[in-house]
Amino acid sequence: MKPGEIRFRGLTLGYDRHPAVHHLDGTVPHGDLLALVGPNGAGKSTLLKGIVGEVRALDGAIATGTRAVAYLPQATEIDRSFPVSVLDLAAMGLWRPFGAWASLARHRERLLAALAAVGLTGFEDRPIGTLSGGQFQRALFARLILQDARLILLDEPFTGVDERTTADLLALIRGWHREGRTVVAALHDLHQVRAHFPTTLVLARRPIAWGPTREVLTPPVLARALALSEAWDEAAAICRHEGGHASGHEDGHGSAGHGGAGHGGAGHGSAGLHDHHGPDPAQDAPHRHDPRSHDHGPHHPAGHVHSDDGHSGHGHSGHDHAGHDHAASDRAAPAPAHHPAGTGAAP
Repeated sequence: MKPGEIRFRGLTLGYDRHPAVHHLDGTVPHGDLLALVGPNGAGKSTLLKGIVGEVRALDGAIATGTRAVAYLPQATEIDRSFPVSVLDLAAMGLWRPFGAWASLARHRERLLAALAAVGLTGFEDRPIGTLSGGQFQRALFARLILQDARLILLDEPFTGVDERTTADLLALIRGWHREGRTVVAALHDLHQVRAHFPTTLVLARRPIAWGPTREVLTPPVLARALALSEAWDEAAAICRHEGGHASGHEDGHGSAGHGGAGHGGAGHGSAGLHDHHGPDPAQDAPHRHDPRSHDHGPHHPAGHVHSDDGHSGHGHSGHDHAGHDHAASDRAAPAPAHHPAGTGAAP
């Protein structure tokens, strides 16, 4: 696999064995700039959590082509009362290469440069609890810069953020795309998606359409996503992928390299899927993250993945929440971790 590539094979994600994302097949190419779009409860947050290992696969597998993955959760999941400075928050992006207890003095110039890149010069000693919503999001993007990851996952990065900050952060995202990094962002603003994201995956607990944004974001597709998201059953059981989780073949249907339906049809693996799964519990019952972090064991099952070149791989493993960097592993997945306030994933 290429760095930054993500492969889904018959993937079903959920909570308490109730699916939230159902039978997703396809590939996010290295260097893609992909928007995840869908109604509330469509499974966007769950899919991102599945990629980083916070939600285990009920069926199928996920594989990534890089060990460096940066993840920004929704702002509502972050505990801003934790007493750290803006500089300390940004410095968490350096935990993977240098460790949690490394002196910041020798990295201060790099840290200040990252803060300057997001417009926070002079804010380094401010407690994060005193920042506005836009300033706090800028600080989180400074940490993403310092993580220097090949794969970047963003969950509603512009919610509650002013227009100027949104424009500045979009400029950073476009810069990452030009550098060949893969960026996947869950978004609600369709104008932003059409203006800045060339590829879109529309979800409604299952893939509705996946391909070039101009072909995917159409009224019929969006109406279908809304209709499917409103039909659900809290007691729905797992529907196993026929023929095994790797049976969804990338045969060129839809946009090349994606495996989705670029013209409004359901993506691979969607035939015969159920439309009755409930809202995304990742949004209904979020756990809170604080600015600290620690290493978690792998959360993905040892799902076998067939690669395009005929070789085989395994779903990627758990991660370092400080930088959300993921090490390859094919060990069996433990039960998903629950993070109370004061422990758990970094923002």
